[in-house]
Amino acid sequence: MFFKFIYNLGDKLEDKVRSKLSHFPIIYAFIGGAGVIIFWRGVWHTVDYLMELFFSTGDSVSSTSVLALPWWDGPLSMLVGGVLLLTVGLFVTSFIGNEIIISGLKQEKKIVEKTEDEIRLDIKADNKTNREIHEIDTRLKTIEKILKKK
Repeated sequence: MFFKFIYNLGDKLEDKVRSKLSHFPIIYAFIGGAGVIIFWRGVWHTVDYLMELFFSTGDSVSSTSVLALPWWDGPLSMLVGGVLLLTVGLFVTSFIGNEIIISGLKQEKKIVEKTEDEIRLDIKADNKTNREIHEIDTRLKTIEKILKKK
């Protein structure tokens, strides 16, 4: 119950933030990019810290002086970056992407797993759907003209 309340509260906050930021795409992109970088900085520092902690031979060769930083530096960066990305609605799409999510919901194969024939069949089906939509649109316009005459 408490988790559902927190989830709904976060979802409402995300919707509000996304609707505001969508009017300012450059700022939106900057915040999203910063969130991704902060998140991956946390992953990088956490792994560097663990590698140095468990496999240290004394001659440190990491990109930073990891042991000079507190142990929670990496996890905190991951948390801050993750919260930032969740708040602006980019967490899932920046790591997975919309196409993969949609193909998973449709239970389709990934495009790299499809054969050339399967891709051609998909294109033919899309073209057929487009023709049918165009035909329905034409019929609807004809009906509208008839109704305007009456």
